Amino acid sequence: MRGIFTVALRARQKLGKYRIEKRLSEGGFATVYQAFDTIEGLRVALKIPHSQQIDEQLLKDFRNEVRLAARLEHPNILPLKDASIIDDHFVIALPLGERTLADRLQKRVSLKTSMSLAEQILDALAYAHQQRIIHCDVKPENMVLFDGNTLRLADFGIAKVALKTVRGSGTGTIGYMAPEQAMGKPSQRSDVFSAGLIIYRMLSGVWPEWPYEWPPLGIKKLRTKVHPEFVEFLKKAIEPNPRNRFRDCIHMRNAFQRQKFKVLTYAERRRSKTA
Repeated sequence: MRGIFTVALRARQKLGKYRIEKRLSEGGFATVYQAFDTIEGLRVALKIPHSQQIDEQLLKDFRNEVRLAARLEHPNILPLKDASIIDDHFVIALPLGERTLADRLQKRVSLKTSMSLAEQILDALAYAHQQRIIHCDVKPENMVLFDGNTLRLADFGIAKVALKTVRGSGTGTIGYMAPEQAMGKPSQRSDVFSAGLIIYRMLSGVWPEWPYEWPPLGIKKLRTKVHPEFVEFLKKAIEPNPRNRFRDCIHMRNAFQRQKFKVLTYAERRRSKTA
């Protein structure tokens, strides 16, 4: 294929129908820009892989993954608006959110908001698992927040191709992935593990770290906030042995829904006792 530009895009630079406004982030695989769609009249996020990552095999992989991702129609999954080559740049266009969950976690998150976000994460993953699709890179950076704390899980397919390209295998992101995924054997139970880590972080304020021995740091704060049965729910989600976890995020989501009301009423009772 033809050569790909290596220079960073500048503000007000045109890329097909898109006008670049600013750079939002940069990772090992791609740079993300905020841009204005001059045809549709709205702002979008453009994910543009680094030039050295692009080859014919990557494009073939992307075509397959984009077709796979196009099957996912769910309010908590970020849709792909476009994936094409524009002016020798490979461009992935996505709806533009307000920030990522990683950004949101820089500040305190209330119990009610944490439970709402957790439910949206599990709804998205449960739907994907129903379609027999594993995300393989569930992390706060891949969760985009929109107005009203609506969460959309991003990078289905894109994450998988990016990980293979950058790391040489489809393992995942260190700090978020399950032990068996680090060994090259991801499954739906691996997405369960990553989701469990994120929910634990939202509620306790602490990331569990390898070797993931129970109880992890932050357990005292967690136990003061949620019902004991929900602590057991999280323990099952982040079990190092995948056989001891929820089978998939369908089962995890169903268990979460049984616990949600209990968690919120438990917190309300504790507040009324200390008032």
